[in-house]
Amino acid sequence: MKLLYPTSLKLDVASLEGFGVSLHPYDVKALIPEDLIDAEVLVAWTNSAENLKDAAQRMKNLRWIQSLAAGPNDVLSAGFPSNVTVTTGSGCHDRTVAEHTLGLLLVAARRFDEMRDYQVQGKWAGHLGGPQPDRPKDRFTTLRDANVLIWGYGNIAKTLAPHLTAWGATVRGVARSAGVRDGVQVFAEDSLPELLSRTDALVMILPGSESTKNALNSERLKLLPKHAWVVNVGRGTSIDEDALADALEKGEIGGAALDVFAKEPLPAESRLYKAPNCIVSPHAAGGRPQDAEALIAYNLRRLLAGQELKNVI
Repeated sequence: MKLLYPTSLKLDVASLEGFGVSLHPYDVKALIPEDLIDAEVLVAWTNSAENLKDAAQRMKNLRWIQSLAAGPNDVLSAGFPSNVTVTTGSGCHDRTVAEHTLGLLLVAARRFDEMRDYQVQGKWAGHLGGPQPDRPKDRFTTLRDANVLIWGYGNIAKTLAPHLTAWGATVRGVARSAGVRDGVQVFAEDSLPELLSRTDALVMILPGSESTKNALNSERLKLLPKHAWVVNVGRGTSIDEDALADALEKGEIGGAALDVFAKEPLPAESRLYKAPNCIVSPHAAGGRPQDAEALIAYNLRRLLAGQELKNVI
């Protein structure tokens, strides 16, 4: 059995030896070489659309694709036959995305972005310093006693939540099914109207799918308090960007810190670049899968044993 691994990521392939599988590096931006076209396993990371489309057409022996992306839309849209198992890199980005999200929340609360804007103009942002009201009800200025709602309560949310609670935030979640997860109350989406109305910071970690398209629309934006911030580290398609720009320009919400967008790179003409209190992060939350070797080895072991793989789409 041949396993192809990408050179776009430094992998400790030595940890994958001993499975009786031959390991072969490949260029994710080039067509699959003829001598590797008979491989049964393909590990994907930052592959070009041409590379994946070519693999879908020519790799007739392919049994399994291990994507290292949390949401492998590139693989799913390449046209692989239904008999090829696709598994995601869910779990490989939990810490990095959680850390980035925490950073965006702190920037939103403490307004480091505005301080920087004043700095580059050679101006002193005096209104952000000196005596300040403690935990004002009409602004999001601290995580302490803040109501943080995480919409899309999966592995990343479970990693993020303890850090937020450690800083004194009250964390609630929204997912397809309600319940208590690691001490955090998670609600179904039918509770959104009530939850949004008492949210100081809305963190969105929704996957990209037809069911989540424009999940945060103008109607739901209007449910948020005027001081509430929106942070999106899931998929850009989950927010109606025009409705969000409208809300920002009209001062109907406190602000937005966005790492993902419906179209990337975000087009220069996007209103979000110049919208008030909007922080544009260039899809920087993830991009560095951690412990990928452990996931590949785990699934490879199960594939050889004829068992169900982890993170199957």
